[in-house]
Amino acid sequence: MKSLYYQLKSVLHDKFCLMTFLLPIAVAIALHFAGSIDMSPVGKLHFGILENDLSEEMVTWLERYGTVTVYPASDELYAAVNEPSTTLIGVEGEGNGIKTILSGDELDVFRLAAHTLPVLYKERDMASQVKTEILERPDLMEGYQNMFIAATLIVAMFMGCTFNAMNIISEKEDGVAFINEILPMTRSRYIVQKLAVGFIFGCLSSLITVCICFRLSLENAVLMLALVVLSAFVAALIGLVIGRASGGLMVGVVYIKIVMLLFIAVPIASFLIGSRHPIISAVCCLVPSQAAFEGIMDLSAGGGGAVMKDIFILLAHCAGWFGALNCKCSTLML
Repeated sequence: MKSLYYQLKSVLHDKFCLMTFLLPIAVAIALHFAGSIDMSPVGKLHFGILENDLSEEMVTWLERYGTVTVYPASDELYAAVNEPSTTLIGVEGEGNGIKTILSGDELDVFRLAAHTLPVLYKERDMASQVKTEILERPDLMEGYQNMFIAATLIVAMFMGCTFNAMNIISEKEDGVAFINEILPMTRSRYIVQKLAVGFIFGCLSSLITVCICFRLSLENAVLMLALVVLSAFVAALIGLVIGRASGGLMVGVVYIKIVMLLFIAVPIASFLIGSRHPIISAVCCLVPSQAAFEGIMDLSAGGGGAVMKDIFILLAHCAGWFGALNCKCSTLML
């Protein structure tokens, strides 16, 4: 216990490890508050008109569908429409009707609204007799927010990789590794002692992130706990390998960045592409974060049936990495 205490004390002085521990928590807090922000104004229609060009009736009709901005000259109107940072739709009079002006870089929803607007105004009398139903505006962050939360949890779960790798690398650079060679310590005790650091901090950061982002039932909370524990254990094993393979601090940082990139990029790419091909899914599952990501997404959607498959995949990763370490345990001692 005393040796573990000294390792924890050493890690707490490492700013890189502290940043890795606090970053997922900070991002989780930001995502939690971002979920309560009303994003509906982003999809609101904005119209630009020329001064004294449209009648008051036309302006009043446009204001039913969005905000109306009046421009004194046509050059200013065209410049506002062509501004890439805006979704402004220009409206000009054309006989007894109206015509719209687009820049060409609008989203499909605004382009469709602009093409429909002149016809809708022309048939406004007939349209007023049609019974309308106002539907709830979809949340623009829905779905993607769950993906961001899952990616944040992946970082938190697999941060034990950083802790263990940096702990071993710092021991090499500080000369503590030479002391380990003469200590009366078995290989198994050495492995457990090194795994404990990253495993404890990885679990702690993940559980704090889960408490911030999720409100789970008891059954789903148990499944989430299993995902956290297994993911943190796999990350701790991988961090042990990185620490041993790294010849210095910069090399270790490069290895950590590569591993973290794979941990995050593979599940996110698989989610965005949406490929269900069995061969591609099997290849993605070679990265342990893929199973954790799928389990988190399933739990965030309120399900839990497919999580057991992800848990078994993580168990296989744990057994595989731990078996590989035991086969080469003679190289783990410095």
